Amino acid sequence: MADLPLVLLHAYPLDARMWNAVRGPLTARTRVITPDQRGMGRSPFPDSDSGRQPGGEPSLDDAARDVVALLDRLDLDRVVLGGCSMGGYLTMAVLRAAPERVGGLVLIDTKAEADTDEARANRLSVADRADAEGVTGWLADAMAPALLSEATREQQPEVEALVRELVDSQPPSGVAWAQRAMAARPDSTDTLRGADVPALVLVGERDGLTPPDAARGMADVLPAARLEAIPEAGHLTPLEAPEAVARAIIDWYPQG
Repeated sequence: MADLPLVLLHAYPLDARMWNAVRGPLTARTRVITPDQRGMGRSPFPDSDSGRQPGGEPSLDDAARDVVALLDRLDLDRVVLGGCSMGGYLTMAVLRAAPERVGGLVLIDTKAEADTDEARANRLSVADRADAEGVTGWLADAMAPALLSEATREQQPEVEALVRELVDSQPPSGVAWAQRAMAARPDSTDTLRGADVPALVLVGERDGLTPPDAARGMADVLPAARLEAIPEAGHLTPLEAPEAVARAIIDWYPQG
């Protein structure tokens, strides 16, 4: 039996290009699919310029339906589904919506908990500013120090330059939608507790946004999880240490 394809969902506020450095090694193991999420990269909103559903607010449940629709278009019954940061939140939303489509999980630099009140307020403030001002000139400055470890910023300036380029290129409406959707997301601990599939939890050991303790919490509730920390990396391990991330996924990848 052939291995299940691997679908990887990108972090905020980036797009699918963040996976470029890991795609090569992973495609030698299985089929790899890296879509842009709604409103980010080259992916438009399916319903309106604002991405709002009639009578509703931005929700990762809508983005989860996008992922399931993609699987339908590609005629994929089940996949190994993974994501980094916001991509991890979206992975958990898909797991809630269509658990039968998920044959394995890769959770990278993410967490199961919902936002605190303070974090939620900060997200909504960023969304409002993106709507009012766009994102160029301030969002990358605000995000880069939190997304990358100090070691990465000092030793791999090209990675920071790429992150800034990706952030600056995102549509402001997509940035705002993503922040509002993440602010509204529920706690996913029980979702993971019920996910009886192989799971890999990866975290940068210098990740200050979703730290190793958060990764350990997910691994503890998942029925069949492997936990690995990536040395010296921060919140964007697929960009900071792509070889280590690809190797970890390949070594873990479930059979058939």
